[in-house]
Amino acid sequence: MTDTTIAAEPAEGAIESAERANAVQAGGTGAFRRRRERFMEGIGDGVAVLAAAPELVKSRDTDVMYRQNSDFFYLTGFLEPGAVAVLTPHDAGHRFTLFVRPRDPERETWNGRRAGVEGARARFGADAAYDVAELDERLKGLVEPADALWYGVRADGGAMDARMLKLLAGFRGTRPRAGKGPWDLRDPAQLLDRMRLIKEPGELALMREAAELAARGHLAAMRAGRPGVGEWEVQALLDQTFRAHSATSGTSFPAIVGSAANATILHYVTNDRRIEEGDLVLVDAGADVGFYCSDITRVFPASGRFTAPQRAVYDVVLRALRAAVAAVRPGAPVTDVHEAARRELVQGMIDLKLLEGEPEKLIEDETFKRFFMHNTSHWLGLDVHDAGPYREPDGTPLPLQPGMVLTVEPGLYVPEDAENVPAELRGIGIRLEDDVLVTEDGHEVLTRGVPVDPDEIERICAR
Repeated sequence: MTDTTIAAEPAEGAIESAERANAVQAGGTGAFRRRRERFMEGIGDGVAVLAAAPELVKSRDTDVMYRQNSDFFYLTGFLEPGAVAVLTPHDAGHRFTLFVRPRDPERETWNGRRAGVEGARARFGADAAYDVAELDERLKGLVEPADALWYGVRADGGAMDARMLKLLAGFRGTRPRAGKGPWDLRDPAQLLDRMRLIKEPGELALMREAAELAARGHLAAMRAGRPGVGEWEVQALLDQTFRAHSATSGTSFPAIVGSAANATILHYVTNDRRIEEGDLVLVDAGADVGFYCSDITRVFPASGRFTAPQRAVYDVVLRALRAAVAAVRPGAPVTDVHEAARRELVQGMIDLKLLEGEPEKLIEDETFKRFFMHNTSHWLGLDVHDAGPYREPDGTPLPLQPGMVLTVEPGLYVPEDAENVPAELRGIGIRLEDDVLVTEDGHEVLTRGVPVDPDEIERICAR
């Protein structure tokens, strides 16, 4: 570290926050039970099998930090690896069955406590629970009465995918004579993606907390990201701010801290450059609280004031952000958000002399993608790019509904080697991103805790 070393202060109320998040994750069995019931209504006479996320090895015997599969968590609240959930609507004694790792004092000494079979029933509301070693023995009987098997084949499914395909193939051979067993394999995402789109009050409470925490981290970055500080030090400050909040908090994705021309790289995560005088610094970072994500992008001048060219580009993107946020309202097609941002950005590109021509023609020909190449929004929730379709099966854009949460993130990126553009704009990258909830009468910006007005940002940097 240099003499510009920066540090975060622990957040007030950190313990209380951790308790709330833990209550939602492990103890809030009512919310998970209601979701399971809704899901089982959707699968009718089918049976659903969901597997926990696999454990991943970073190198040799060092594991990647474990994170539960979002769909599995959404329906069960169970956080351990090696588990399988079976949802059987037709069997009252096994509507929700969990196969889990058994208690093992020796392994728990090394790797932490397990819920075990007893905990799966008592703490997670399973109607029945078994040692996962019994999965092959019991699975056929649970699935046999179903007309359809709901299981999502995954790229990392491995042995579990093979097990389920073998099971289905076996039923294909015996069903003509026995009259039992599923014919169809269906993806649970057909139902879960739609369910996860509409956030429940408990989910929104955690998302508001994650947005507030992310705003706190961005404010800290603005105050600390001065010339001489490394991008990596700003990243460390974000990590520390989030983790200081509570034991259950962290980053929702690897933070982007791009100074100068690094800000024109959309997913820049190297974060190894030292910030210099006159640089803009783009920070794209979010917090995770109780498994729920936030995602904010802000840009600030390391030296405390925007230059005239920097401010000109910033103002274009800010107009696009405000226009796009204004388009978020119930009943509006989700594509309206992108179209509103795109109109402002294309006109701004013309004003800045980055492009020439009529806006409609530049949009039709997608000429603007030279400087704005991504969509303006994505769903937000348990995942940063959360589950949910953007179009109906007939291709029409999905209408926004109350309870949906999406990002709004227009940007304008001028590569430092761009040709036929004003020299003073080269190497400037601006992206501004807020998290927006669709409400009954419009929208709520969850991330208002960190300013976007450039004059206010200059005041924060000056402090």
